Amino acid sequence: MCETFEKVRKVNPLVHNITNTVVTNFTANGLLALGASPVMANAKEEAADMAKIASSLVLNIGTLTPQTVEAMLLAGKSANEHDVPVIFDPVGAGATPYRTETAQKLMNQVKVSVIRGNAAEIANVVGENWEIKGVDGGNAKGNVTDLAITAADKLNCIVVITGKEDIVSDGKNTYSVANGHSILTKVTGTGCLLTSVIGAFAGVEKNLIQATVAALTYYGVAAEKAANKTAELGPGSFQIEFLNQLSLVSSEDLNLYASFKKISGGM
Repeated sequence: MCETFEKVRKVNPLVHNITNTVVTNFTANGLLALGASPVMANAKEEAADMAKIASSLVLNIGTLTPQTVEAMLLAGKSANEHDVPVIFDPVGAGATPYRTETAQKLMNQVKVSVIRGNAAEIANVVGENWEIKGVDGGNAKGNVTDLAITAADKLNCIVVITGKEDIVSDGKNTYSVANGHSILTKVTGTGCLLTSVIGAFAGVEKNLIQATVAALTYYGVAAEKAANKTAELGPGSFQIEFLNQLSLVSSEDLNLYASFKKISGGM
């Protein structure tokens, strides 16, 4: 894990984000704090060219437009052609038919390496009806671990379901990550930034399930440290300190505070 984390900071991977307008600045700053190099190129005229030179491509459907979807498809197909991993965040899938159909269209036409969402979003991408409120997940009423494994099999990619405890599965191997803090849900864009952080780790590590678990752990440890430093101050102070901690977290911190385990699969 620490080796992958240190490699991100050494390699400075170029993460191509086609993301939503609500989180663009926060995502860019978060990636810079980590040590990655963010680029936000969403014009269809350059999306494919940027994707082919990137270390990873992150697609996020938070603020959908037909033009953005077109750019995502062009970028995704270019990434596939040039062996660039694609990380997908199906924000709000299940909230409206357009969002659900767009998420499924992207999954059908682009080879996605990792998909990250809450339980409701992932369930709706694979055709199961879980409650969702706007772009926020409702109360998960099923077994999230089983959902992750089933979705990974159906989608043929690594599935990340984030929540109080994060679940990562490729269908055969499944991990849980307990790092993180509830105040993350009080700051817009923390889930979207997490998807891009996964993209940064995937951009330097071929073992994508290892990269994903490392990214989730790093992100969660940074959140815990920021929450401890800003206790009683509220989400505004947390957001600023979180960016600080994304930059300040060390390998020693990860060794000390990492909380993840393998819950199924071989050694």
